[in-house]
Amino acid sequence: MTPQHLSALHHAAFKTERPWAACEFESLLTSAYVALYAVPQGFALARTIAGESELLTLAVDPAHQRQGIGRTLTMEWLAAIAPVADTAFLEVTADNNAAHALYLSLGFSEIARRSAYYARKNAAPADAIVLRRDITSGDSSLHMPESG
Repeated sequence: MTPQHLSALHHAAFKTERPWAACEFESLLTSAYVALYAVPQGFALARTIAGESELLTLAVDPAHQRQGIGRTLTMEWLAAIAPVADTAFLEVTADNNAAHALYLSLGFSEIARRSAYYARKNAAPADAIVLRRDITSGDSSLHMPESG
């Protein structure tokens, strides 16, 4: 995916928050510590360094949400970092119940809340929930079942 495609998809997925610009994606993708996990309908972008990995953003085209794409991308990220990271982190908007439930189902736990973290268009800022998960190399929960 090009930075322009990532930006367009991010804009479609995040209607109330500030979408990221193509130049922001381009800058992130030049880092040796940043990895992109992508399918045509969505992507996840993560930074892994010093034994920790942070999911920077995950976006799924609204027409393809609730089809398991976010789960698949998150699992791909977690499986990829297992050999090099001990901990995974992410932030989710406090009112994004579907994403929060997804991350909890994948073993993440709430460790903090950032008040008024996400700026919103024509609305009050939203809190961010900071989630953490320990990563264990060889963890069978990090592998997607084979599709038949």
